[in-house]
Amino acid sequence: MIEILRRLLEKISEKGGEDPVVLDMRKTPIPTEYFVIVTASSYTHMKALRDELVDLIKEMSLPLIYYDRGEQYEWLIIDAGSVVIHIFTEKGRDFYDLEGLWIDADRINI
Repeated sequence: MIEILRRLLEKISEKGGEDPVVLDMRKTPIPTEYFVIVTASSYTHMKALRDELVDLIKEMSLPLIYYDRGEQYEWLIIDAGSVVIHIFTEKGRDFYDLEGLWIDADRINI
C-alpha cells in the first residue's frame, strides 16, 4: 500500500497539488485505510488533478468505487477503496478541515 500512496503523491506533485497530507484511517470507524488530502489552486486545477488521479488509479488496477464528476465544487472525492482522495480548493480545505476533524489519525510521511 505504501507504493500505491507513493505513486499517488508523485502524481499530485507532478501536477502541482499543494500541501498533500496522508492520514492513516485504519484506527477510525471510516471504512478505508488512508485519506489523501490535497489543495488545488483553481477549479480547473481540481479537474486536472482528479482526471490524472483517476487515470492513475485505473492504471494501477485499484477499484474505482466513486469519483465526483462535477465542476466548480470546493471539494472533490475519489474513492479507490483502501484510499480516498480529497481534492479541495483552499477555501474548501479550510472550511471542512478534515485534518482537524481526524486529529487522532496518524499522519504518514512518504
